[in-house]
Amino acid sequence: MVKRSRGIRSKSRNILRKRPREKGISSITRALQEFKIGERVNIDIDPSIHKGMPHPRFQGFTGSIEGMQGEAYLVGIDVGKKHKTLIVRPEHLRRVK
Repeated sequence: MVKRSRGIRSKSRNILRKRPREKGISSITRALQEFKIGERVNIDIDPSIHKGMPHPRFQGFTGSIEGMQGEAYLVGIDVGKKHKTLIVRPEHLRRVK
């Protein structure tokens, strides 16, 4: 038997799929978003853009901007009792309303 692949996108078929009306090229405004330090953001992964994508387990989490690293943002989230810092590009972030 062949050993099963356990890549970063395994078991993420539903999480990393686009709805029919969202399919196609993403808007450029999403990539050009700017956030300020301390601002609250939701992690909303865009599966068509692989660069700067956080792990699918963090889809839907809310965190705050802690700084920048190149073109990406450092997003601090709390997972249980632990504080984690993710490196995420702006295409995968949305402002909390």
